[in-house]
Formats: sequence, C-alpha cells, structure tokens
Amino acid sequence: MNSVVLEQPLDPWQWLGRYEQSLQGTPGQTGATAVFVGSMRDFNQGDAVSGLFLEHYPGMTQCCLDDIQRRAVERWDLIDSLIVHRVGQLYPGDPIVLVAVWSAHRRAAFEASRWLMEELKSNVPLWKKEQLVAGSRWVEKNTPG
Repeated sequence: MNSVVLEQPLDPWQWLGRYEQSLQGTPGQTGATAVFVGSMRDFNQGDAVSGLFLEHYPGMTQCCLDDIQRRAVERWDLIDSLIVHRVGQLYPGDPIVLVAVWSAHRRAAFEASRWLMEELKSNVPLWKKEQLVAGSRWVEKNTPG
C-alpha cells in the first residue's frame, strides 16, 4: 500500500506504470487492476471555474489516506493499492487524484476502488477554493459520485 500527497503536477499513467513495476508477489497473483483518475472540471454548481487551490493539513491528510487504505485491505482481499492526490494550484484538465487497486478478482478491485474514492472525497481533510470569473469561493460539499 502506498499513498502520496503531491504538490507538483501529476502524471497518473507514469505513476501507475512505475508502481506496477515495483509490485512484489508471485507472477500471476493479480487477476484484476481497477484504476480511477479524477481531473479538474471547468465548471461547478452552474459556474465556470478557471482554477482551483487545494488546501490540506499535511500530517492529517497523509494519516487519513493511510487509514482508508488499511481499512480497504481489511474489507476486501487486496494485493495492493495506490493513492496519489494533488494539492496546491490546479487548472481545468489537470489530474487531481489516482486510485489504483490490485486484487485476484475484479469484484474486489472494482468495489475497493470505488469505496476508496468515496472515502477520500468524504473524509480526507482537503479543502477546495475555486477561482471564478466573479472572484473565488470555498467548496462546501463534494459532488455526488
């Protein structure tokens, strides 16, 4: 398991490729890999959004990411998981988050991937400040999955 909070641009496919090469275990053990990549939209709540600043509390954010990964491994039979999340200034189209899960079977991989993403959106201390044409605003709640 590995989770990373990243302050520089995220290339999710590069991260995924490097991490897959480092996976330990018996060849053929992994039967399924589920991957989710979330990117910044240029709209929210009916308004155009030109940028986003993602705030976090470093120690707490990392602790929460590690905890949700630990709980996912307890709940599903996972071989491994990876979460990489951007913080700082972002622009429309920028990748924000990568969640990847490896398992022997697709059901566990799909379910754990979705659960990790929903837990991340709901319970990890990350705060979004959107830049709009008419100023800026803090996002009060996340969009539904």
